[in-house]
Amino acid sequence: MKKINIISIIFALLLASCSLDYEPLDTYSDLTEGMSDDSVQVVFKDKAAVLSHRQTLTDLFKNGQEHWYLDMLLLAESHSDNAYAGSPNAETTPFEVNSIEGSNTNLRRDWNGHMGNIAQANKMINNVDLVTDASLTAAEKAQFKAEAKILRAMIYFDMVRIWGNVPLVITSAGDITSETIKDVYPAYFPPQVDALTIYQQIEEDLLEGLQSAPVNDPTDKTKFTKSVARALLAKMYAEKPLRDYDKVIQYADELAADGFTLETEYRSLFDVVLTDPNSPPSQENRAIEAKTRNSVESIYEAQFFPGNANWVTWMFGRPLDDWNFYFTWLKWITPSRDLIKAFTSEPGDKRYEQTVVFYQTDWSVYYPADHYAFMYKTRSAYNSIIKMRYADILLLKAEALIAKGDYSGAAQIINQTRRRAGLSDLPTSASASRESILAAYLKERRLELALEGHRWFDLVRLDKVEEVMNAVYAKDEGRPAQAYPFTSLSYILPIPQDVIDQNPNLVQNPGY
Repeated sequence: MKKINIISIIFALLLASCSLDYEPLDTYSDLTEGMSDDSVQVVFKDKAAVLSHRQTLTDLFKNGQEHWYLDMLLLAESHSDNAYAGSPNAETTPFEVNSIEGSNTNLRRDWNGHMGNIAQANKMINNVDLVTDASLTAAEKAQFKAEAKILRAMIYFDMVRIWGNVPLVITSAGDITSETIKDVYPAYFPPQVDALTIYQQIEEDLLEGLQSAPVNDPTDKTKFTKSVARALLAKMYAEKPLRDYDKVIQYADELAADGFTLETEYRSLFDVVLTDPNSPPSQENRAIEAKTRNSVESIYEAQFFPGNANWVTWMFGRPLDDWNFYFTWLKWITPSRDLIKAFTSEPGDKRYEQTVVFYQTDWSVYYPADHYAFMYKTRSAYNSIIKMRYADILLLKAEALIAKGDYSGAAQIINQTRRRAGLSDLPTSASASRESILAAYLKERRLELALEGHRWFDLVRLDKVEEVMNAVYAKDEGRPAQAYPFTSLSYILPIPQDVIDQNPNLVQNPGY
């Protein structure tokens, strides 16, 4: 009776907890999943089941716009000096005024979304080799596993930068029985591991993924290719736990060898095709397509088409494909006055008009109603959401050169993005010292990548959070009052309290 009661309690815990996120959120059927063959669980019955799950993995970014993109922008932009929260409420305002707690519902859905996606990646990694269908070749198995490892690394890279110590889950949870409960229980309630261990797993996944992932396909940037792995490796080696700026340079150069370069015109990355291309957007002159997909600069993106559109457009501003759709309430990620001041500090920056747009509204919370600022980079339901682009990696190479003392080389890279933006080269004085070139570099990354989900992580990576964020409230008159000062404990965010309540092996991050 005691054993039965214990098992009942465990089952009750499982049913009540987010641990069920470890069960892949795929479509089950008695023909393809969950079958048993001679007491061996069959996850993928045949090649068709594998291909179906591969498509599920391919679509995770596209179908997970909330935790992959919307909330990432809230964290990286509104929690930095680039943007206001936009729509003041319990979800968003804490990011703006630095009062985030473990009860924040955005962080909870982000944690659960990412952990569920890791389970889906693990499903492919741990089971594709067990498929006995002869039509699924060894090369295909290796490729699909490599793609899933690159995906898992991408998810963990976001998680470790947000939360620091997180659970490392690389196996799939099995069924709980009286015989297996001792072994299976930890998979449902995993403890955290230190950030260094997570980074080491990311590195391992990416290096293994490089071996069998497909090469870059210039016509389809939705794939987990060798180039995606190289871009993630460059970004990972710029972070403190495994920092190696020589490798940042190596992988940036390998991406150039893969064919990546800057688009000639910055606007083509975000622009749309209008019914009348010679007139500005309006209620009558609407977007009918994205200007560009699969650009030479895009490394990894989610793509949307008429009939299969993104929905986050109306969360940021006015959707140019449907002029008045949901344009009746305050939007998220409102560009800050401080960001606008940075853009206008040098006249003629073409990136400004591609990043910020002004409309007349019925509200006046952050700006006057007749001239209200909005985020403009995802301006129609057909715009791709670009997760990684070459300008980011190219500028990380400049960061690496700064760290190695090559200020002139860093300035040459910065000048590439400045020239495309219509600006002149940096003055010689900008590369005269580490302090001056680093300031020019941070400003350039801020303007080049504004409202794309990078700013907060740049400040954290370069230990600039306290310096920048504790000063911005006094100089930006549109920002609400700061709730708490930023400290070294602010660099990572709180573990969702609901998750801690459900998993006794998790510990809250210091300071929350």
